[in-house]
Amino acid sequence: MMNGTLTIALAKGRIFKDALPLLAHAGIAPLDDPETSRKLILDTNQPNIKLVIIRSSDVPTYVEYGAADMGVAGKDVLMEYGGDGLYEPLDLKIACCRLMLAGPVALKATLKNSEARMCIATKYVATTRRYFAAQGKQVEIIKLYGSMELAPLVGLSDYIVDVVDTGNTLKANGLAPLELIANISSRLIVNKASMKMKHEVVHALIARIAEAVEMKEQKRTNSRRPQAK
Repeated sequence: MMNGTLTIALAKGRIFKDALPLLAHAGIAPLDDPETSRKLILDTNQPNIKLVIIRSSDVPTYVEYGAADMGVAGKDVLMEYGGDGLYEPLDLKIACCRLMLAGPVALKATLKNSEARMCIATKYVATTRRYFAAQGKQVEIIKLYGSMELAPLVGLSDYIVDVVDTGNTLKANGLAPLELIANISSRLIVNKASMKMKHEVVHALIARIAEAVEMKEQKRTNSRRPQAK
């Protein structure tokens, strides 16, 4: 972590986009757009706060080992990362999706009663193994890094474990979500040393972001209420 500077690790894409309004409520705005800038460390309108742009799967590592004071990571990434080397003080309730076991529609009816050892393709190897171990099932896991839906189609695996948003990609490839493993949203995470050494600024920032999350959720709740005629 940079001396005298608070660094926040973020990934490009949906998480960054959804996190921007929360950071803005806390008075933080990047001076460069990460989608167009080649910079990996972005200055903000706060001289003592910088944003570090990295891969989503690397965010917990950067935060745990102090290369960043704070970060935003999906719960799927944190579940797979494991360990207890960081704090997870806040559910930001952004970038929401589901971690699912999915497979061919024809296998849905036989899934519960099948005694056969399942072969599953996923990048969530540790999470998948824990999930099925808790059910007393042994599974064969093939690690892939993308295009999970292809694996059952070409006979590489029986099922996949992956994050699902709309489910349209599954449906387009003749697959269906079969079991919910976990509901996923992005979390604010904090380096343990930073929580102690930069206690005042870190807690103030957590409080401001929490306030933004609460306001957003309240607004969402109000929008769902039927309007009085």
